[in-house]
Amino acid sequence: MDYQHIATQLLDSLGGKGNIQALAHCATRLRLALVDESIVDEAAVSELQGVKGQFKVAGQYQIIFGSGTVNQVYAELAKLTGLSDMSTKDVASAGAQKQNLLQQLVKGLSDIFVPIIPAIVAGGLLMGIFNVLTAPGLFIDGKSVIDANPGLADLASMINTFANAPFVFLPVLLGFSAAKKFGGNPFLGAALGMIMVHPDLLNGWGFGSASISGTVPTWNILGFDIQKVGYQGSVLPVLVSTYILAKLELGLRKIIPSVLDNLLTPLLAIFIAGIVTFAFVGPFTRDLGFMLGDGLNWLYESAGVLGGAVFGMIYAPFVITGMHHSFIAIETQLLANIAVTGGSFIFPIAAMSNVAQGAASLAVGMMTKDMKLKGIAIPSGVTGLLGITEPAMFGVNLKLRYPFIAAMIGAATSSAFITFFQVKAQALGAAGIPGIISINPEKIVYYVIGMGISFVVTFVATIMLAQRKSYKEAKSVNV
Repeated sequence: MDYQHIATQLLDSLGGKGNIQALAHCATRLRLALVDESIVDEAAVSELQGVKGQFKVAGQYQIIFGSGTVNQVYAELAKLTGLSDMSTKDVASAGAQKQNLLQQLVKGLSDIFVPIIPAIVAGGLLMGIFNVLTAPGLFIDGKSVIDANPGLADLASMINTFANAPFVFLPVLLGFSAAKKFGGNPFLGAALGMIMVHPDLLNGWGFGSASISGTVPTWNILGFDIQKVGYQGSVLPVLVSTYILAKLELGLRKIIPSVLDNLLTPLLAIFIAGIVTFAFVGPFTRDLGFMLGDGLNWLYESAGVLGGAVFGMIYAPFVITGMHHSFIAIETQLLANIAVTGGSFIFPIAAMSNVAQGAASLAVGMMTKDMKLKGIAIPSGVTGLLGITEPAMFGVNLKLRYPFIAAMIGAATSSAFITFFQVKAQALGAAGIPGIISINPEKIVYYVIGMGISFVVTFVATIMLAQRKSYKEAKSVNV
């Protein structure tokens, strides 16, 4: 490939050097912040050699080239524009200036949760392994793997400890990530998270029963009672408290003399934020978080099949806008309160949508005679089935439109099915075929059937819509 030629043509299609505000790349995509996206010749971009798709999200214009190619194109484009010392954060920052308040909120949540996803996923998958080992009747009638092999009991116990750790100490992870996002010292954020899960506090999961029995421990400070309750597995309390901590820290640094800054700023920031957290922020946001999770669960269960179908249908459009990142916070809260909620209903529905996107892309790959499109559609479809839908969605389905519509139909149908059987996830993971391990063992069969429905309905719908499109085009030509 002549990367210099591709970069030159791409620059012309993007509106020239003056239209590029920021430039960077990730593993597969060229990421740009443009001055005016309306002047981009998208048709010309899609025809460039190596381009597998393009889309706009979060104020960014992203072009999919694939690993190995994107860095070569980037290098040549950077030479032509002089924008060679930028990172993806620079592009995101430039793109964020074009976002409205809701988009900025969603991006903020994404920036906080995305870095800690590996820890949550690791814990979630380990939890899935523990469930497989302890679920009765999954492999042996009336018995679990542990019942049949008692020697594995301690191994299962160890796995359970490893699996629970990221959720028990979630405030530490969130405190670090959120403080970094809010401009504060991330280690102070982690320290506040540690305070919120200190062993001297009543365990957060025991708060409900203690409230009923009236045995919630308190600190009595100047006649004012403050509950000594931990926030294990909480989301909202630590986010709000860390925001307050970061703003306190930044404010104190402006008024405290530099000679005392390193001594007084951390002391006062942690002390004040800690008191505010346990006295006001924590109790209010904890109840708000429970209400949010319980409300969504109630809506899911009361709306039934129709609610599941609607959610499944609109999940992919949510992905286009980037708003699906906000679901991570809700899912984490649902999983943290799993004894009440039964798990996350969002994960299985996301999996149905992902499988549908993969099936639509595979259908296009099977039907098309365009070798370039076939080379993109088939591998993209396979990765979609595994839970990575970006290449399929942006590189194939959205570009052709009818496969995306077919995928929405398939996702709605399969989501209605799994909602009817109350399929929920007990952990996070890859939302696709590998997600089997994250599902409640009693519901795995329905989850697999749901994926089959999603695949078949979408595949058939894609073919039917393609034939309808071809018929209309042929008819218009004849007329």
